[in-house]
Amino acid sequence: MRALAPAMKSSLRPLCLASLCLSGTVTSLADTGVGAKAPAGAEVLFDGSRRMLDEKWTYWQGPGFKSSLPIKWQIVPDPVDGGTVMMTDDPAAAGGKYGTADIVTKSPYRDFRLHLEFLIAKPGGNSGVYLQNRYEIQVLDGDKTSHGMGAVINESESPYHAYHGVGKWNAYDITFRAARFQEGKLVEKPRLTMYFNGKKVHLNQQISQVWGGPNSGVDGGNEGGKGITDTPQGLKLQNEGHDVRYRNIWILPLDLKAPDTDFTE
Repeated sequence: MRALAPAMKSSLRPLCLASLCLSGTVTSLADTGVGAKAPAGAEVLFDGSRRMLDEKWTYWQGPGFKSSLPIKWQIVPDPVDGGTVMMTDDPAAAGGKYGTADIVTKSPYRDFRLHLEFLIAKPGGNSGVYLQNRYEIQVLDGDKTSHGMGAVINESESPYHAYHGVGKWNAYDITFRAARFQEGKLVEKPRLTMYFNGKKVHLNQQISQVWGGPNSGVDGGNEGGKGITDTPQGLKLQNEGHDVRYRNIWILPLDLKAPDTDFTE
């Protein structure tokens, strides 16, 4: 595993990300990859504690929801570095029943920079990271297709070459720009740029719809997933009854004026 990256890098310029420039900030964005720390202004969504899991997350009570609060996901030892992490462990999702016990942040987000780390404990482990509880970035060991590891599901090919493998920590760093609407009509589709373990694997990837049906995420049942609504939503983690673990999750809200999500470390 790479050494922990410093939270910030010194700079003499304001912080700029794509078309966004945060005036008055004199430091640049955090590094990418495993161990990247939250920069100033970011919200830590999970720090390894049960307290933060309960404080910042809840179940997504979509049409397939079968569990109940409090959250049944477990806080378990980090098998690599010590400390504690969360594990997708809820009996309601046994057998791959997605949508029955997925968790989502209580706070919604529009445009943002996200960092998240995951570890798949066993071959074939399956989960998923849902931006705005709509657009899935796949977490699936062994699958190199457009439905596989690191893919913007059904929208891009899997950048499987960047995956560290089973039993090792992996990191997604994503800048996301939400869909834009005018007078209630979609005029710009959502898009993202993503680093996978420090390697840029998606650049301004446009997303056409919500995939997987109503049990998958918000708007999944609207016009076959193409009926995206103009509402910010939370970050969701999917439970498919597999042992997948998460740690070091943070998010930095943004306001990206232009449809450009490209960013550098």
